[in-house]
Amino acid sequence: MTWSAPGTTAVGVLFERREAPVLGLAEQAEAVARACYAMALRFHRGGKLVVFGNGGPSTDAQHVAVEFVHPVIVGKRALPAISLTADIATLTGIANRIGLAEVFAHQIRILAEPADIALGISTDGDCENVLRGLEAAHELGMLTVALAGGAGGKIAASPGVDHLILARSTDPLVVKEVHVTAYHVLWELVHVFFEQPGVLTPEVAS
Repeated sequence: MTWSAPGTTAVGVLFERREAPVLGLAEQAEAVARACYAMALRFHRGGKLVVFGNGGPSTDAQHVAVEFVHPVIVGKRALPAISLTADIATLTGIANRIGLAEVFAHQIRILAEPADIALGISTDGDCENVLRGLEAAHELGMLTVALAGGAGGKIAASPGVDHLILARSTDPLVVKEVHVTAYHVLWELVHVFFEQPGVLTPEVAS
C-alpha cells in the first residue's frame, strides 16, 4: 500500500495553478527585454526609477526601490529609485485633500523629471491611482512600465503605458508571485545591459 502525506494532492494542484502564469511570463521575454533596455537607457542618461502600487503592490514598490538603491548582490551597481508608497504622511495628506485616485499622479508631478522611469504595479490592472500615476508620468515624458495581472484591465488599454508585462492569472496570490519574479528579472536584465560595453552608447541606442 502506498502512503502519501495528507494534503499532497492539494499541494500538487497549487503548483499546477502557478505553472501557466510563470510560463506566460517567459513567453513575454521579448517584451521584458525591450522594457529593460529602455530602462537601462534612462538610468544611463541620469534618470531615476519611480515605483508605486496599492495594497500588497505598495510593499512590492518599496521592495523594487531598495533592490535598485541597495543591491543585494555585492558588486552590482546601485541605481536611483524611490517608492511613492513609503511616505504615509504624504500619501494620506494627498488622499485627504484631493482624493485617493491622485496619490501617485500628484507626487510624480512634483518629484519626477522627464528623464525618469515610472513603474506601476497593479494586481488586476484596474487600480485607478496606478493608472493615473502612469498617465501623469507619460504626460511628463517619462518612460512608463506596468506590471499587471489577468488581461491587464484599464492599464493594458491605456496609451500612457510604454511597456506592459502581464501575470496571466485571476488569482491575486499567483499574480503577486509572478510580479515578484518579473521585477527581479527587470533588475537583473537592466544590470546585464549596463555590463555590456557600448550597448548604451548613443550610436547603438539610436
